[in-house]
Amino acid sequence: MSTTSTDSAEAVVTRYFAALSARDLDAMAACWAPDGFEHIAGQADVTGPDGVRGYFGELFGAIPDFTLRVRQLVERDGRVAVLWSATGTFTGPGTYNGIAPTGSRLELEGVDMLEVRDGLIVRNDAFVDGMGFARQLGMLPPMGSKAEQRMTQAFNAKTRLAHKLHVAAPERIADGVWIVRGGFPVKSMNVYFIEEDGGGVCMFDAGISDMTHGLASAGAALGGITRVVLGHGHQDHRGAAPGLGAPVYCHTLERPVAEGDGGYSTFDLSKLRIPARQLYPALLSRWDGGPVDIAGTFEEGEEIAGFRVVHVPGHSPGMVALVRERDGLALTTDAFYTLNPETTLKGPPRLPHPAFTPEYATAGASLRKLAGLGLSAAWPGHADPVTEDVRAQLERAAADAA
Repeated sequence: MSTTSTDSAEAVVTRYFAALSARDLDAMAACWAPDGFEHIAGQADVTGPDGVRGYFGELFGAIPDFTLRVRQLVERDGRVAVLWSATGTFTGPGTYNGIAPTGSRLELEGVDMLEVRDGLIVRNDAFVDGMGFARQLGMLPPMGSKAEQRMTQAFNAKTRLAHKLHVAAPERIADGVWIVRGGFPVKSMNVYFIEEDGGGVCMFDAGISDMTHGLASAGAALGGITRVVLGHGHQDHRGAAPGLGAPVYCHTLERPVAEGDGGYSTFDLSKLRIPARQLYPALLSRWDGGPVDIAGTFEEGEEIAGFRVVHVPGHSPGMVALVRERDGLALTTDAFYTLNPETTLKGPPRLPHPAFTPEYATAGASLRKLAGLGLSAAWPGHADPVTEDVRAQLERAAADAA
């Protein structure tokens, strides 16, 4: 029976679910607008009568005795919510989403949210108990069983190990500032959390992609990450940013780097010794989370979470340090290294390696600029800080660019 524009939304949906329970594909398709869209969460997105026919044709081929019962239906302003339950036996002969028939008896439940216009369904968002379906098929162990407990314990052990390998616990380094060290195996990637006046923390630099979950957990424990500020956009400093769900900001000149190739086109890896020369292409690819969607930019002199932005180009065109005048604390990203990237050996501060620093002389000038700010401590993007005789140590490092 065809629908008409005078049919109420409730009548159309009632007719549709009766056809679905009867496994009548033609009657089901007749209820749909030509461009109607069905989203079945986690399983399928289909369009129009043909898409609906194709999806449910596969379902009925896999569960030939599929029967559905509407438990509750609520209509308002052309939108209808349906709570339903269904039964059937997964005997085939067809497959479902690539799963071969198991002979399992199924009892499912779900909710559909349908929109009707001019007597036809134009959209449906369906939510099915996918975990219950997987349990009944035997793809997951029964709820509360010893097998499920063992699986959960194994999963939790894997999660704890991954966090332990890739991210250390937050360490307070100053009033309202924490460092999270990450990366495997030497945890040489530094990410900083700065307490915000309104609650939560601002994250400075974003480490590598393997640190994403650990950084999210650390940020949540500190009140939630309100924003991510990139000291610069190289692969090992933007890596986790795309996966954190927080807005990301950088210096105006760094936006093309953060949204582009992470500076890779400016590197000269021939300046690295073997075997670092061969290793770094793979490392940079592994570390990178990909281009970042930049929510906004800033300039030198602006204030971020109680720190002043200081532009320190050379290693990257829009690289910045954050400096807090009241205690002389600086978060300096890659203005200097205290780790040799070719050997991973630690040492006194040095300019960032020429292989990754296209404007080496400019990097030296930027480091002299930092040296003249009367800093009490300078915390870099990698390895250890400079906390004694900061000016002299940074000036000696900057002299290498002369």
